Amino acid sequence: MPMDANAAESSRLRGKGRPRTSETAIPSLIEILNLIRTERASTRQELEREAELGRAVVADRLQLLSDLNLVDESELGHATGGRAPRLVKFSARRGLILLATLDQMSIGVGVSDLSGNLLTQHHEAANLTAPVAQLADRLTSLFNWCLERQVTPTAPWGISLSVPGTVPSGRDDAFMTTTPPVLPAWEDFPLVETLTRQFGVPVWIRSSVETMAMGELHVGAGHGLRSMLFVKVGRRIGAGIVCDGQLYRGAQGAAGLIGALPVVSDGVAGTLDVMAGSNMIEREGRAAAESGRSPVLADLLRRGTEITSIEVSQAAQIGDTAASAILSKSGHLIGQVVATLTNALNPEIIVLSGTLVQTNDNLLAGIRETVYGASHPLVTRDLRIICSQMGSSAGLVGAARVASEALFSPSFLKDWILHGKPNMHPGFVAFHGLADKAEPPPPNHLPPSDPRRIEP
Repeated sequence: MPMDANAAESSRLRGKGRPRTSETAIPSLIEILNLIRTERASTRQELEREAELGRAVVADRLQLLSDLNLVDESELGHATGGRAPRLVKFSARRGLILLATLDQMSIGVGVSDLSGNLLTQHHEAANLTAPVAQLADRLTSLFNWCLERQVTPTAPWGISLSVPGTVPSGRDDAFMTTTPPVLPAWEDFPLVETLTRQFGVPVWIRSSVETMAMGELHVGAGHGLRSMLFVKVGRRIGAGIVCDGQLYRGAQGAAGLIGALPVVSDGVAGTLDVMAGSNMIEREGRAAAESGRSPVLADLLRRGTEITSIEVSQAAQIGDTAASAILSKSGHLIGQVVATLTNALNPEIIVLSGTLVQTNDNLLAGIRETVYGASHPLVTRDLRIICSQMGSSAGLVGAARVASEALFSPSFLKDWILHGKPNMHPGFVAFHGLADKAEPPPPNHLPPSDPRRIEP
């Protein structure tokens, strides 16, 4: 919708001539909306009790939220001796959130509703070392394709990206206004500004470890729990820390960089990434193949197969002794660091993710053995250590939760709720205007293939 049309709609909603649109109504309006959105209250009576507001105030705020198409009261609940109450539900389909997970070798895209429920997803191979202009073009095409797949045409309200690497962020950032230098190729390309200009909505970016941890917390193994440690194992090893039901990001958004911690193996010291990540597994696997210590890997090498961490993992799974030892070594080193965190944080559950740990029993067994052996008995008494079952969906689900929580955080919501849409937030309107005036990036002379030809 054009900006002037948004302004007209906002004026219409604010011009009801009733005192409920005053600034004093906003705090109670926000509280009631978030009680409904988070399903802590589903009837007027529950809202009155949870918000500690009178019947007339609750009725007035609900009418305004209904005018804004943010809540719906059309459904009846179950009667308990009297008249059946009307259920108050959040209108999660009022807008959509565009999602993307960017990995070194793949892209995942999707669409969720405003509650973070995944509606559409698609995954394809990609190369993040390619020019970022091509990536921006591909994301734009895939996002448009996802929107076209929706049965009911609905405008996006935000974009949430999951990326490899740490995303520095201050605590007061409502949305992204610059592209963080997550990858070297991004340093001189305005990806955030480009997406803002294309879709006219706020953009959020978080690390893949954070979004995957959020996905596990809200939909996966951590659902309903207050404390969780999420560990992703790959070339780099990172952790997502959930305390009191919230993801802990740290002062600069850099919490959980456990791959930088020092470990020692056979008298050699190094960081956990170097000593236990997939690069080590690949390096040790190639050496075992060349020396003949691993018959399976040696045979693969003779046939011209490149020895990667995947080949080492597969060899270990079929009983190759040398390959099993490599994976076990990695698991024990990771377990040492995870045990330290376990003793410090006392999580209810540890969720392990990454292709290697999810497909190899030796790596998982090494982590479990070390954590249970090196942690205090009280800490491990009820502790579960499991592999993620969400796969590639975890990042998309977590990215959706990042955006939905940001959109409806009281500090951001207070400036757009009476306008009915987040792209009317004054701060975003100003940023969008600057993005529109900015010099567009150079055109991509290698247009991406039409995503409508893809069969996800």
